[in-house]
Amino acid sequence: MKPKIVVLMGGRSLERSVSLKSGHRVERVLKERGYPVSTLDVDRSMVPDLLAEKPELVYIALHGKDGEDGTIQELMEIMSIPYTGPGPLASMIGFNKVLSKELFRDAGIPTPRYFTVSASTLEDMGASGLLPQAWEKLGGPVVVKPAAQGSALGVRIVERFDDLGAALVAALGYDDRVLLEEYVSGCEIALSVLGDDEPEVLPAVEVVPESGFFDFDARYTPGRTEYFIPARLTDEQSAEAARLAAQTHRLLRCKDLSRVDMIVGEDGVPYVLELNISPGMTETSLLPLAAESAGLSFGDLVERLVGLALG
Repeated sequence: MKPKIVVLMGGRSLERSVSLKSGHRVERVLKERGYPVSTLDVDRSMVPDLLAEKPELVYIALHGKDGEDGTIQELMEIMSIPYTGPGPLASMIGFNKVLSKELFRDAGIPTPRYFTVSASTLEDMGASGLLPQAWEKLGGPVVVKPAAQGSALGVRIVERFDDLGAALVAALGYDDRVLLEEYVSGCEIALSVLGDDEPEVLPAVEVVPESGFFDFDARYTPGRTEYFIPARLTDEQSAEAARLAAQTHRLLRCKDLSRVDMIVGEDGVPYVLELNISPGMTETSLLPLAAESAGLSFGDLVERLVGLALG
C-alpha cells in the first residue's frame, strides 16, 4: 500500500504561481504512479486540514517565504508528519543569503565578496554615505539582491554607481536587508544534490538566458533560456563544482535535497552564490533537467524524494 501524500503548494509568497505549477506537476506524476494524493493550497486552514487528512507524507512544493524559510518545516515537525526536503535549520539559513554566505566564507567555500545594508541603517544611521566606499571596494559593477527572496526577484546588476540607489530601493521592496555583491562574470551553473551524509550530485546545468541575466522571466518562460547539460566546463571545473556542491549541502545540514547555484568565473574558480532547499519542479526547472540528464525521469525523481523523506 503506497503512502497517502498531501502536496503543499501555492501559499501567499511572491512565487505562488511557480509553486502551483510545481505542485500540480508533482500531483499528476504521483497519481500516475498509484499514490493516493491530494493537494492543499496553503492558507489559514492548512493546519486543521492536515490534522483531519492525516497524510503519511507531505510533499513541499512551496517556494519563497513561508515555504523555504523553515516556517512550514517547523509546523511539520510539531505535527510529526514526514516531509520532503531539508529541515528547519537548513531552510532558515539557506533562505537567508547573508547567513549562508557567512557560513560559506567561514568554511572556505569560494563566494563573491559582499556587503549588506538594511533599510534602518540607510534611513537611521546615514549608511547611504558609505555606498561609494562599498562600490569602490567591490569594484563595480555590483549585484544588488534582497537578503531573503527567491527566483531572482528584486535582483539587479548595477553597472554605474549612479544607478545604485534605485536598485537598492527596488530590492528593499522585497526584504528589509539587501546584499551588495561583487559581480563575477562567467558561466552560471546549478548543481542539484540528493541524499544526506554521502550525497549524490547530479550533472551541472549551465544556464544561458537570452537577456544575459537569469531573472524570473528567464527562469520560467519557455524559450527564454538555453540549457547545457552537462555544463560546458573542463573536467577539473566539473569535479570542483561537484565537490563544492556536496560540501555546501553538508555544511547547511541539508536533508535529502538542495540545489546549489554557482558561477564559474573567468579565473576558472566555481563561486557559490546560494543554496535553494525547495527547487522548482516545472518543465523549465533545473532540478528535473539535471535528473533527466542523470537517467532519472520526472516520476523517478519525485518517487526518489518521497523515498528519501520516508526513509
